[in-house]
Amino acid sequence: MRAIRHGFGAFVSVAVLLTGIAVAAEVRAAPAPAEELPVTAPATEEPENFGASCRTVVQGSTVTAHCQNPYPRTDRVRLHIECEHWWDIDSDSAPVEVGPADYGTITGRCWKEVRSAWITHQPADQAPAPTPVRGS
Repeated sequence: MRAIRHGFGAFVSVAVLLTGIAVAAEVRAAPAPAEELPVTAPATEEPENFGASCRTVVQGSTVTAHCQNPYPRTDRVRLHIECEHWWDIDSDSAPVEVGPADYGTITGRCWKEVRSAWITHQPADQAPAPTPVRGS
């Protein structure tokens, strides 16, 4: 009986020793973490801060957008209005250029209720997007 205990203890000791060696070998084989980050990251063009800050106010069937441009590039803004009723014509305003440190106001309306209104922005150095033709 005593010989079995010693044999089992030896077996467990060898198993623990082999497991430790295997773990140590894997730790040594793992790639080392990067010591330091590259000094210069690859050159990626970050988008320039752009776009006037606009807020819309809906009063009855009239929508007014107030835009203020804090950036150095001129922003071309347009007001888009979607009317509630199917027979009421949705509208898109003409582009209004809001220069650097400038302020602009755009107004539009529906015959009855307004469903939604939003502003789109475009850099002024780009050609204006064509106005979508509704119903064609």
